[in-house]
Amino acid sequence: MTEATDLDLEACAREPIRIPGSIQPHGALLALDPDTLVVVQAAIGTDDAIALPALGRPVFEVVPAAADMLRGVRSVAPGAAIQLGTVRGRARSHYLVAHRTEDAILVELEAAPAGTETGFDEIFPRVRGFLEGLNRCDTVEALGELAAREVRAITGLDRVLVYRFDEGWNGEVVAEDGNGRLPSYLGLRFPASDIPAQARDLYRLNRLRLIASSDYAPVRIEPAANPASGQPLDLGNAVLRSVSPVHLEYMRNMGTGASMSISLLRGDRLWGLISCHHRDPTVVGFPVRAACDMIGQMLSLQISGIESASFAQRRSGLQTIEARLLSMMAAAAARPGGHFLDGLVQGGDDLLSLTGAHGAAMVFGGAIQTVGETPEPAAIERLIAWLGTRAREDVFVTDHLAGDMPGGAALKDRASGVLAISFSQIHESFVLWFRPEVVQTVTWGGDPRKRAELDPGGLRLHPRTSFAAWEETVRLRSKRWATPEIDAANGLRTAIVDIVLRQAEEMAAISDRLASINRELEAFSYSVSHDLRAPFRHIVGYAQLLKKFEGERLSDRGNRFVDTVIESAISAGELVDDLLSFSQMGRATLTPIPVPLGTLVEDVRKSLALDGSDRDIEWRIAPLPTVTADPMMLKLALQNLIENAIKFTRRRDHAVIEIGADETPDEVTLFVRDNGSGFDMAYVGKLFGVFQRLHRVEEFEGTGIGLANVKRIVERHGGRVEAEGAVDAGATFRITLPRERD
Repeated sequence: MTEATDLDLEACAREPIRIPGSIQPHGALLALDPDTLVVVQAAIGTDDAIALPALGRPVFEVVPAAADMLRGVRSVAPGAAIQLGTVRGRARSHYLVAHRTEDAILVELEAAPAGTETGFDEIFPRVRGFLEGLNRCDTVEALGELAAREVRAITGLDRVLVYRFDEGWNGEVVAEDGNGRLPSYLGLRFPASDIPAQARDLYRLNRLRLIASSDYAPVRIEPAANPASGQPLDLGNAVLRSVSPVHLEYMRNMGTGASMSISLLRGDRLWGLISCHHRDPTVVGFPVRAACDMIGQMLSLQISGIESASFAQRRSGLQTIEARLLSMMAAAAARPGGHFLDGLVQGGDDLLSLTGAHGAAMVFGGAIQTVGETPEPAAIERLIAWLGTRAREDVFVTDHLAGDMPGGAALKDRASGVLAISFSQIHESFVLWFRPEVVQTVTWGGDPRKRAELDPGGLRLHPRTSFAAWEETVRLRSKRWATPEIDAANGLRTAIVDIVLRQAEEMAAISDRLASINRELEAFSYSVSHDLRAPFRHIVGYAQLLKKFEGERLSDRGNRFVDTVIESAISAGELVDDLLSFSQMGRATLTPIPVPLGTLVEDVRKSLALDGSDRDIEWRIAPLPTVTADPMMLKLALQNLIENAIKFTRRRDHAVIEIGADETPDEVTLFVRDNGSGFDMAYVGKLFGVFQRLHRVEEFEGTGIGLANVKRIVERHGGRVEAEGAVDAGATFRITLPRERD
């Protein structure tokens, strides 16, 4: 296919087939003014029943033999053409049909087949036989065979095909009846480009179309535009509408002299066609076409019934499976520490049966659980990342991942087809089903790649010339996901979303209760610590006075007791002060401003200089960035970390304390590292808890609240704290803060 051919095909797809400006020559068309019934436009292919000239005269004068039948023509409704009667011309009979458009009433006189006066009474026995046969057919193929046989018997045409569209609008011949004058197309497929989108739309509007000859010369409508509206006539429902020259050539290449198509609809969607062909030009009479139209409508209803029943039966079976999965999810969620998705893993066979998949994966909270034959976890992560780049869909379906996702071909053995449901708009939470590649051989009616060719001059589009069977091997596709399977997956998604929402509501209620309890505890601890400060100070003060004024009269043992009271009261007072500070951290208002970390660290180091003035401490302080934070709170957090570094390196002859920062576009991480006593990583989870200590108070003093204060301060800034260390090998504490606060 060349670029020029592609462009011409696009032009063909845009062809205004509803306003061709001409008719087929086996009749006449008259456009009447709706008020006066004067002929304002006309195309006369045969004037056997017409009194010329037609333009500018009342229709009663133009078709005098039909005057009585045309008296009520104003009442004709928009839509399909209806037969008003039969008009006898000078040499033959004509079917008189009419319908209304937006700006005109169209009257058509179609020449009846020579020597035939077939009426519906003569056709009815065949229609009745078709009706009786419908009840004996329980498959679409059997229905198609019955319809093809009866339509060919009624029309006398050489070949009748029943043609079904797939999801991509490619057609497949599922039934055929013929007399051998034309080749068989049973089982062949035809590309979507054979019937462009605007033609399919017209097939939904006008259920039956006849082309009496593939060699006809069209008759132009005069004048081309309606005098009242200035627009060309809409012939969408016209019996005699002319068709595209490309389609006529397509018919000739097929070896057909005449064709008739009957639309098969499921609801308002085009399901397929009854496509009829004759080797020679021929006219199928209006009564015969009406009978064929009735057969088409009855066939459409029966196909809808069979497919709906099949879908309903399939859905019923899948709903039973879904109910079992829901039961297992509920049981898993009810277990202590359980998660509802564990129920899907437990019910792995049912999970696969729900969609007819070979493998499945559950993705939640950064973890991946799999069932059956699935891609490797790394490949699933790539698939999830790709899904995340798309507009978020509740359900994603493909049977051709290689054509949708870059690199998808590498997953063909496990995931040529993917059905995915998302149950979170925020997090990457999915259930995915996988199907492997199924290599298929498809037989086309001609090479579908040669949809059309340009003539040597490049000026005109020509349809392909061969319709001989052409086989194509289709790869990188899985079996298609059926509608009931997609519906079942969506149903499971709805159930999971309900569970997630219910759990979120329960967690929100627990969170609110915990927040209330925390506020009460903070208020209590603030009150207690505030009220205890004075008594402890009094104890220290009076004990010191006792020692000063009465110490000489006390025994050595009494002095030791007083010293112990003073030391214990001071320690308790420090604990109360730390408790008060911890309580205030949760109550104080944040005032975030730009804070240069280098300046803040230097201020803290100077304030703690006395603590290490008599020691060999090497300070390694790297250039530090500016962060947005509350300066007083951040200073308190840094003071805790640096003070700890000084304290826990006390036993080192040469202490090293390193302070630096790592930056990303979104975050700044400040670290304080020392070569002190370190800690066992097995207890890292206890570090930031209130009153949690990893060293005995005899070794290192402290209240066990400092790191809890650090954690609270950092989390109030929307950040996080981390620690790592080893026993007698030092420790590193990290504070990570967002670059900007909203």
